[in-house]
Amino acid sequence: MNSLLYIVWNPPAEAFRLLGLPIRFYSLFWIIGLVCAYFLVKKFYQDQKLTQKQYEPLFIYGFIGILIGARLGHCIFYEPGYYFASFPNFIEMLLPIEFTGNGVRMTGYRGLASHGGTIGVFIGLWLYCRKQKLSLLRVIDMVCVATPVTAAAIRLGNLMNSEIVGKATGSDAGFVFAQLGEDFPRYPAQLYEAIAYLMIFAVIYSVYRKHMDWVGSGFYFGFCITSIFLFRFFIEFCKEIQSPWEKGLALDMGQLLSIPFVIIGVWLIVRALGIIRKDKK
Repeated sequence: MNSLLYIVWNPPAEAFRLLGLPIRFYSLFWIIGLVCAYFLVKKFYQDQKLTQKQYEPLFIYGFIGILIGARLGHCIFYEPGYYFASFPNFIEMLLPIEFTGNGVRMTGYRGLASHGGTIGVFIGLWLYCRKQKLSLLRVIDMVCVATPVTAAAIRLGNLMNSEIVGKATGSDAGFVFAQLGEDFPRYPAQLYEAIAYLMIFAVIYSVYRKHMDWVGSGFYFGFCITSIFLFRFFIEFCKEIQSPWEKGLALDMGQLLSIPFVIIGVWLIVRALGIIRKDKK
């Protein structure tokens, strides 16, 4: 292979140690993404003249929703045969542990699905809005302006973990994922997604700065899920399948799950633009 065209990707799993505990790059990027979203949405609340007291519980509802949703989404959508095969396996779905012949060991959650996380965070936000007596669309619009930043950070975490890899390029160009024991280049699909999501953020944030009054119409909600899941649909063509049962399917699970989000997103955009036009008259 031409060494100028490929990159041997073999980063360390740990970023650093904190009080003797290993901090993995994957966890670090999750934290970075959530922290960025926290401060962005906090600023949006200020823009919308909402109080700090109203904002404070949002992060907890959102974090719990996305974590539970992403975990259950992975287990149900991608590995139901394993997690529903026995009671110990079912417990592994709920807790970050693994049952072995020598007992139980902590593993962390080894499998999170973005589609499940999206559903989970919406449920969390719905509960939050009921509690705070706020408009659900208003809150989701603000959260969705920041969402692409978190999505990009998570995909960079996947890249550091050498997971959710692309297909073999069939050429000398690409990333060689040494941690997988491979010696051939693959498409760095995680990097492609991260770059795309940052570009989506740049667009949606620019629109928000010019049209803060659109918050609550559902436009930013629709734009966010349409753009992210439309890109997700097409990038899946250069990604390896995540479960063996997906072999031979015309569309993989990631694509099938993306279609409803795109349809809902387009409907939200059309609906929001209609509302905006009426308000201008």
